Amino acid sequence: MAEAWQRERPGTPVDSIGIVTPIWQLAKLFGDDRRAVLSRAGVDTATLDLLSVLRRSGPPYTLNTREIGRRCLVTAGAVSQRVARAEREGLVTRRPAADRSRAVLVALTGAGHDLVEATVDQVLHRDAELIGSLTPEQQGQLAGLLRVLLEDVQRRVGDHGLGQVGHV
Repeated sequence: MAEAWQRERPGTPVDSIGIVTPIWQLAKLFGDDRRAVLSRAGVDTATLDLLSVLRRSGPPYTLNTREIGRRCLVTAGAVSQRVARAEREGLVTRRPAADRSRAVLVALTGAGHDLVEATVDQVLHRDAELIGSLTPEQQGQLAGLLRVLLEDVQRRVGDHGLGQVGHV
């Protein structure tokens, strides 16, 4: 691809193609594979994101909806939809905050805890399989380089979050 652009448009900077294009291809492959793993587990990406945020918050696995939105990097409306769906499925409960504010607290139920535990194991084991062709040293190098690139690109485009992509 880079050679073709260089031939057709001499002087066009093409070095980034060898980095950006594989990242896009990997993102699609990883995303498709993640959705397949989650489908087999009977959970969607948005629900897993919600349950994971609550689980990572530590006991008592409860957060207000504003904090969930901040951690999931989604709008209040998206949080409301996610919570309503998870509540219907018995994965979370919600209640008003005790301090008489308008805050709503969302708590992980036993069923939600069990689902996130089982699903996270499946997702992370599959991720480990997918990157298994790299040695531990290569994985560390790649993780470091990607972190540097991500932080710089976020700074350049003014985006300091990833949304729910990959957050488990």
